[in-house]
Amino acid sequence: MRQVTNGDRRLGRAGKTIRVAVAVVGIGLLINGSARASDDAWPFGPMSQYAGSVADDAEVTFTRITAQTDAGTSVDVPLNIEGAGVARAEIEARTGEIVKNPALLQQVADGWAKKHPDQPKYLKLELIRDTTKLVGGRVVGPPTPEVLATWQVRR
Repeated sequence: MRQVTNGDRRLGRAGKTIRVAVAVVGIGLLINGSARASDDAWPFGPMSQYAGSVADDAEVTFTRITAQTDAGTSVDVPLNIEGAGVARAEIEARTGEIVKNPALLQQVADGWAKKHPDQPKYLKLELIRDTTKLVGGRVVGPPTPEVLATWQVRR
């Protein structure tokens, strides 16, 4: 390898080959994930919740899960890794599957119980879609909730 005047070395043939190979593999993974149009392949696929803007006259949906607890309370499940161990994006990407098979919500209850053994346990979970109407880019009225799936938690 030839020395450059400032002490840095030039990248050799092997280094260039490795970098090109890594770039080609990364691009291939991204094309594969994009062709499947699935957030399951993230980071080598689309992250759909960031994919576009909302029109001034539209409906905006927000997916959430509520839980009835053994303490007699109703709470919104924290959909993140620290909360129930599952991210909101994953729930949104799998909404159709959960509607068809509400038993998938058991994983949310199990994740909560494992991460928070000292907190009230979930007894019943509901997957809810809140729809907010926009007119002229402004919110019109409160969100309209729709229960998409319900699951009685197994212990």
